[in-house]
Amino acid sequence: MPLHPTIVERLARARGDLRMGVPVVLTGDGQAVAFVAVEELSADRLAALRALGPLELALTARRAETLKTPAYDGDIARIAVPSDGDTRWLRALADPADDLRVPMKGPLRSLRDGAATLHRAALQLVKSAQLLPAALLVQIPHGLALAEANGLTLLPLHEITPELARMSPLHGVVNARLPMQAAQAGRLHIFRPEDGGAEHYAIEIGKPDRSAPVLARLHSACFTGDVLGSLKCDCGPQLRAALAQMGSEGAGVLLYLNQEGRGIGLANKMRAYSLQDQGFDTVEANHRLGFEDDERDFRIGAGILRQMGFSAVRLLTNNPRKLAMMESCGLTVTERVPLQVGQTAQNAGYLATKAAKSGHLL
Repeated sequence: MPLHPTIVERLARARGDLRMGVPVVLTGDGQAVAFVAVEELSADRLAALRALGPLELALTARRAETLKTPAYDGDIARIAVPSDGDTRWLRALADPADDLRVPMKGPLRSLRDGAATLHRAALQLVKSAQLLPAALLVQIPHGLALAEANGLTLLPLHEITPELARMSPLHGVVNARLPMQAAQAGRLHIFRPEDGGAEHYAIEIGKPDRSAPVLARLHSACFTGDVLGSLKCDCGPQLRAALAQMGSEGAGVLLYLNQEGRGIGLANKMRAYSLQDQGFDTVEANHRLGFEDDERDFRIGAGILRQMGFSAVRLLTNNPRKLAMMESCGLTVTERVPLQVGQTAQNAGYLATKAAKSGHLL
């Protein structure tokens, strides 16, 4: 068996590099770039990258819209970095924390010539590392030479494109009996993805019949709601109500998916909360950060259910998107079971936004 890392392993390494502020090299379409996540960019690394050539900042179209700069490439914007653009300037474009205090950040020069394929891939990698979606890039003549000379991770575009598009295969690690308040007959299953990402959990209540539709819920991790009892959302009450209903019926499966903050991670979720304190709703906050309304991948839940032997579900949800995703992944949804709990004075606006902008049935 070869000792060199596979493309999946190199992608995992690249995500770790980006979170540490280490550049990554991308090659493809006859070009090569070195890029780094703006969030973790140091002054020394900025100077080293600037010495290689003109710098470009890649942002999502969502963030570009807030900055009032055109996204000529459709889903992303490429911005020329001026010679005096320092880490503070770059961070101000990436992070909306000071948008209200310092609304004017330009003039910005958006680029429209040349291909944006590598910029798009760089942004996708930065987002998958749960960092602010902003990447600083510099074009280089020889990607392999730079990577080898500096010990940088090299990623060919044709190898990473299919990997970034597919859901990483999940493998069951272990399961064990777990008596709970909701049900004495409980069992916790741990699933681990091949790409080195976060593990996901299945809480099995009783002994559900694999030949019949199972009462199931896809619950995204919410540290603030599930653990701290936050009143800003309805996640904690939904978690406990779902488990209680499964316990009452004697069988069910709750999938606890580590996709905090609708898939953007806890740090970015707290950034969104800070923006909500400024008066933006939950969707507007995500957009100002450069994310879509919802970055979660519900294929994960469908894959776990299939591995556990289920082909049909009664889905505990208020989110029609989950129903559609289950069906598209080959699971039959025989019933949508409403889960309308946890409404408070503090989360009334949040729930109204979910209904109006995300189509939740509340």
